[in-house]
Amino acid sequence: MDLGNKVALITGGGSGIGAGIARRFVKDGAKVCIAGRRKEMLEKVAASLPSESITICQGDVQKPEDIDRMIKTAADFGGKLNVLVNDAGIDNRANIADIKLELWNQVIATNLTGPMLTMKGAIPHMIKEGGGSIINISSLASVRCIPDMPAYCASKSGLNMLSQQIALDYGKHNIRCNVICPGATKSYLENPPEPLTDEMKENIGNMFSMMTKFTPMQRPGDTSDISSMASFLASDESTIMTGAVIMIDSGTSIVDVNGTAINESGMKWGGDRR
Repeated sequence: MDLGNKVALITGGGSGIGAGIARRFVKDGAKVCIAGRRKEMLEKVAASLPSESITICQGDVQKPEDIDRMIKTAADFGGKLNVLVNDAGIDNRANIADIKLELWNQVIATNLTGPMLTMKGAIPHMIKEGGGSIINISSLASVRCIPDMPAYCASKSGLNMLSQQIALDYGKHNIRCNVICPGATKSYLENPPEPLTDEMKENIGNMFSMMTKFTPMQRPGDTSDISSMASFLASDESTIMTGAVIMIDSGTSIVDVNGTAINESGMKWGGDRR
């Protein structure tokens, strides 16, 4: 993709999918500001890229004042703001009966309110430039439940609808808003926040194998799978696309896991129920 005339802000850009998107955007010619809570991770990503193409802004998307600073840093660095990628997110494991309100609020604030605030701040810049592209990183969990993760699933499902609302309301300003929903993705292995032991790598690999056993592709995705789609959505090659919810999940969302498991076992379905 040609992103030579684009300036992008990427939240959650210090590791995982966000870092992968930053590297792909720079490779494709964009100027990029990566934002996140951990300065050392942002600096590590920035050090691997040409200094004229990358800058960092430490901040937390739960804090409106930090979001304002992220948007200003990106716009000052590139002279404008054309692309916003909302990748910052957190998850949890607690069912409704046990989850503490503080944890619920933290997940919603990061995964849903944070993207709302970054879009609120970025859209005026995009209108000034005659349009722009917003790419929200959601999850397979936005359309399929994960056991004991109600806050995460609810926040990502909400992000899908919020994105489509933005697409509806701001299409007249040539602002597009699309959603990428990754399934199991090896982002943690590719850009770990800390060194991984061989045992940890093996355990994570086994987890991915188990998670994708019954999917059509039978393998997890790579960060490159997500970043290539993000680059396409940021580019002028996708100018008619808006409001799309794109699954990049090895086909997981189309599978009835119970039915596939039964087929794998050799069992036969039902019988004559006339």
